[in-house]
Amino acid sequence: MSYNYSEGLSPYENKGKVGLKEVFESEESVTKKVKELAEWVRSANHVVVHTGAGISTSAGIPDFRGPNGVWTLEKKGLKPEVNISFDDALPTKTHMALLELIKARKIHYIVSQNIDGLHLKSGLLRNYISELHGNMFIEKCNVCKRQYVRKSATSSVGQKCLNVPCPSTKVNGRACRGKLYDTILDWEHDLPEKDLKMADYHSSIADISICLGTTLQIVPSGNLPLYTKKNESGKMVICNLQPTKHDRRADLIINTYVDDVMVRLLEFLDLKLPAYNVDKDPTRSTDLISWTIPDSSVKEMQHIYQTHCLALKRKSSIICNKVKLEKMENILLK
Repeated sequence: MSYNYSEGLSPYENKGKVGLKEVFESEESVTKKVKELAEWVRSANHVVVHTGAGISTSAGIPDFRGPNGVWTLEKKGLKPEVNISFDDALPTKTHMALLELIKARKIHYIVSQNIDGLHLKSGLLRNYISELHGNMFIEKCNVCKRQYVRKSATSSVGQKCLNVPCPSTKVNGRACRGKLYDTILDWEHDLPEKDLKMADYHSSIADISICLGTTLQIVPSGNLPLYTKKNESGKMVICNLQPTKHDRRADLIINTYVDDVMVRLLEFLDLKLPAYNVDKDPTRSTDLISWTIPDSSVKEMQHIYQTHCLALKRKSSIICNKVKLEKMENILLK
């Protein structure tokens, strides 16, 4: 059962605010806001979506801090009643909508805190996602660091050895001789380096960050959407049923189910919601599938990021010099 993942983690007291009251906006308000979001997306250069547990609840996987979330019920000594195995869970309308938006180049990257593997099952390619907290369907070699797709969810969490030999070979054709480990982070673990770098770079150059189904309480992932606000006219959008840590910084807040928002967003962008296709699901394939972020992708994104930052510094310098000049002129005119 999916909530068993949380039971495998180390004890941890500071799990943030839980059980906050949910808010639902009117149909008219939601339609108006999603239409505005569609206009922003249509004119944006780089859109990054940040996803949390709230996008998977309609698949039967409990969230953590909602009224019936894992951490909320834990404080009461209870466990979720609605629960499904990670193996049986299928991508939601939100997962499939995001896949379509990626294909249409309306959004450009996804940063996810989710470990349920539903982005993977939707058919999303590795070069479009950072998985900051791991993935139940991904295993990683302790020697060559390559990642591979599993056919079933791992039974362990906390980056433990699975006692499976790495299938990789070296340049000389010899076996890697490493062991595969699960990729699920425990509380004390560092975030995966490549995933975090890619998330950082994409978030920093984004002119729109869209937060879906997350209260943004876990750091550093919860702070990444704020990077967008450093850009001129950068916008942050939050779609969640509960208040979030960064509501006061948001340019648009939509309080309703994320599935409803994403379906309407597709409609306003003249796109169709694709159905889940088992043939596109890597976990259902008999082939050995790599899930490794290439070093070349990180270097390429780093170059784009550095170019972007340099442009911002130059623009800031020009504005600063202009202000100084105006002040000097005002002094001379007095």
